[in-house]
Amino acid sequence: MKPLLLLLALLTASATYLWFTGENVNWPAFASMSGFYAVVYYVGAKAANRKKAEENDVDGLMLAGRNLPVWIAIFTMSATWVGGGFINGTAEYTATQGLVWVQAPWGYALSLVIGGLFFARTMRRRRYRTMLDPLEERYGKRMTAVLFLPALTGELFWTAAILTALGATFSTVLGIDLQTSILLSATIAVAYTALGGLWAVALTDVVQMSILLLGLAIIVPFALDHTGGLAATWEAYQVKFGAAASPFPSREALGDSYWTWWDYALLLIFGGIPWQVYFQRVLASRDEKTAVRLSLIAGVVCLLAAVAPVLIGMVSATFDWTTIQAGAPIDASATLPWVVRYLTNPWVSVIGLGAVAAAVMSSVDSSVLSASSMGIWNVYRPLVDPGLPDSKLAKLIQRCIWIVGVAATLIAFQVSSVYALWFLCSDFVYCLLFPALVCALFDPKANSYGALAGFLLAAFLRFGGGDETLGIPAYLPYPADFPFRTLAMGCGLMAIIGVSRVAAVSSQDSGVNS
Repeated sequence: MKPLLLLLALLTASATYLWFTGENVNWPAFASMSGFYAVVYYVGAKAANRKKAEENDVDGLMLAGRNLPVWIAIFTMSATWVGGGFINGTAEYTATQGLVWVQAPWGYALSLVIGGLFFARTMRRRRYRTMLDPLEERYGKRMTAVLFLPALTGELFWTAAILTALGATFSTVLGIDLQTSILLSATIAVAYTALGGLWAVALTDVVQMSILLLGLAIIVPFALDHTGGLAATWEAYQVKFGAAASPFPSREALGDSYWTWWDYALLLIFGGIPWQVYFQRVLASRDEKTAVRLSLIAGVVCLLAAVAPVLIGMVSATFDWTTIQAGAPIDASATLPWVVRYLTNPWVSVIGLGAVAAAVMSSVDSSVLSASSMGIWNVYRPLVDPGLPDSKLAKLIQRCIWIVGVAATLIAFQVSSVYALWFLCSDFVYCLLFPALVCALFDPKANSYGALAGFLLAAFLRFGGGDETLGIPAYLPYPADFPFRTLAMGCGLMAIIGVSRVAAVSSQDSGVNS
């Protein structure tokens, strides 16, 4: 009961603060959300208590004792990908850019399928604890610490995108300012994550995914009613976006961004593979067949879960917002919460808020646990204290969860577009980490020299194109529509393969000469 009491105390303190600051809070919605968090917290607490014996060691905390049944594994895998960034970001780009630029749902779905077919079986068979274990095995602990940087960055951006999505929803539906919403959401989500290990995360994902799918299914009919139904909405959407209303790429729809579209598509497909949140579920599966099966099924669930936010984005794009007092969404990231609040009745808006909150909690807990697991297991343990026992490692991971949560919250304060940050998550992972993982698993001649050369070359080429979201200026003269991210990834991959072999030959020659 102690964790539940702490949550209730936190919610009470938040309500008191909002009351005295004079915020125009939707108190019935706030009460409903408090009840939702209490239920999820209770489920997590019960799961953590039931698996307490397993939580005392690292395998229990990180991998649920490698004993996740397939149905729970499917729920937690799907819930991890179908998060707040997924549903808010999909609605955002559907409403503002056209379906042709809504790439993430099918891109991540394909990444799950490819991961299941080519990576899951090998990783589970070798019984690794994290995604970075094969890198440490092939390249050594120091190079793995370097490669941890893009992995950590990806998890931080992912968590920040999710928190921004929930903060925008809280701000719109509850009537709380955005920064207060993000801070409150982050505190609750990170505190819940620190409650227990993967068992608690997985079992709460079952509850959260069910609420998410049910909530979105209830919202869509109410929203479509404001734009004349599905057929009328689709017709109006096609008129507004023209060729960009199709999900398939064409020169007409993309214009001068044709190759940029393919660049983003590839980074989502292959940049969606080297994630600890994915491999954590793979490695926690009971066997290899389960690991493959859950990847394939979760890919299908990702596509199905995108239908509702796409329809909500279409409604936002075709509805005449001048007919209501609130007007159009204040920014792109507010697309879904704006529809939830103003184009449904108050009760449905509360259900919609619960759906978004469920999506966020199911992704935040996984992401901060993954980043903390890699940081302590693959960086702190080998470099700082190799003899540290598992029981103390588990405690360090729990403490690290708070550090990761705070860092992600600070990033979320600075971002206005959920989708932009969501893309950025896979960007650095695709360019800097994917080549190293592929070679670590499938190239027996890859070594640390090649990994370092590939990392440095890929980083130089990738950052040479700059980044608008992070405010990084470009320093390489790439043409306007040039797939420099895929260039960086491909050159990094070739550098690992080539330099590794040159270094191996040089090492052999030195041995012969000596």
